[in-house]
Amino acid sequence: MAHISSNEVEHVAKLARLDLTDSEKTLFGEQLSQILTFVEQLQEVSTEGIPPTTSVAEHESFLREDVPRKGLSQEQALSNAPETSEGFFVVPKIIGK
Repeated sequence: MAHISSNEVEHVAKLARLDLTDSEKTLFGEQLSQILTFVEQLQEVSTEGIPPTTSVAEHESFLREDVPRKGLSQEQALSNAPETSEGFFVVPKIIGK
């Protein structure tokens, strides 16, 4: 059975910018371990002779045609922003934290 250490859970939480309690770290560690155990089971299944597929269902494109259209003006885009400066959004610095 795969096991995720608390250090690995903390590392993933840091990458996701999640502040987890000790009980959440334990819970998520157990859940991630169960997921990895299931993936290990899937790797034991022989797929020899099975062609690679992205889906077992027939796909039909439901995307609309890409047609250019008029967008928002700068004033409209910034109208609900909590903070702006010289026509730009102001966001908190996250690099270097």
